[in-house]
Amino acid sequence: MTFLKNFLNDESGATAIEYGLIAAGIAVAIITAVGTVGTKVTATFTSVAAGL
Repeated sequence: MTFLKNFLNDESGATAIEYGLIAAGIAVAIITAVGTVGTKVTATFTSVAAGL
């Protein structure tokens, strides 16, 4: 019974999960930003290539 109480009160795994969720959120933000900037850069290069 003591093992079960200790297991339920142990929060060390929760911290790892929280860090994982934060890292996933940051990754999604970076992917979104890079996708948006990449599209704009592609449009700019296409415009320059058409001008040349």
